[in-house]
Amino acid sequence: MLNEQASIEKLRWIMARLRDPKTGCPWDIKQTFESIVSHTIEEAYEVADAIEQKDYVELQKELGDLLFQVIFYSQLGEEEKLFGFDHVVDAVCEKLIRRHPHVFADKSLTTDAEIKANWENEKTKERESKSNQQNLSILADIPKNLPALSQAAKIQKRCSHVGFDWDNTNDVFDKIVEEVAEVKEELHTDNQALGEELGDLLFAVVNLCRHAKHDPETLLRKANQKFTKRFQSVENKVSQSTKSFSEHDLSELEAYWQEVKSEE
Repeated sequence: MLNEQASIEKLRWIMARLRDPKTGCPWDIKQTFESIVSHTIEEAYEVADAIEQKDYVELQKELGDLLFQVIFYSQLGEEEKLFGFDHVVDAVCEKLIRRHPHVFADKSLTTDAEIKANWENEKTKERESKSNQQNLSILADIPKNLPALSQAAKIQKRCSHVGFDWDNTNDVFDKIVEEVAEVKEELHTDNQALGEELGDLLFAVVNLCRHAKHDPETLLRKANQKFTKRFQSVENKVSQSTKSFSEHDLSELEAYWQEVKSEE
């Protein structure tokens, strides 16, 4: 197997060898479902970063690392007699076929809205079948450890599916203006109240992102990257000057910032 061509089966064989209690890797042997969660999240972000950087050579490697996480969980599942890799594959195949009746059955779904509604209806049925409750909250099972921006967008998306949503972006924008005013009122008062209003403002901005069909998490990552790139250029300009960073006042640094923007 060691010299065979790469395949899923070879990867599963490697994983089993790594977990072998007698001859495996000490680090891999001691891992659990819980202990590798942080690694899984990190690998997912590295995939996203490679895509954003359009580094497709690196993306190939990062996707391999992410796939390995699935193999790792499946190996743990087999060892504990909970499930195996084939069960994982069976589950996703069944789900994809069931959620796409317009592709694999005779149901007619022609518009994006119809496809989206069907997808959400199927997910609702899945949530109800898990708990055997007909009155299960539509917000049930949203992962609590999602990044806050992504979690907010998911909450809003679920509510929108049952009609609890603004009709247009103007209403959404008006809500942001309202939240800004409330933040301003609390600026010099109780810090806890200010924090609550700032949270409401962030939630409202996420809603505008969703209505504009943008992922807020992606937008903020891009904004972070843009700011970082510009600030590093400001640092370069400071280093080329005759003064240290601390010797520059804000107006001088702002002038550098504007130069960087114009150079872009």
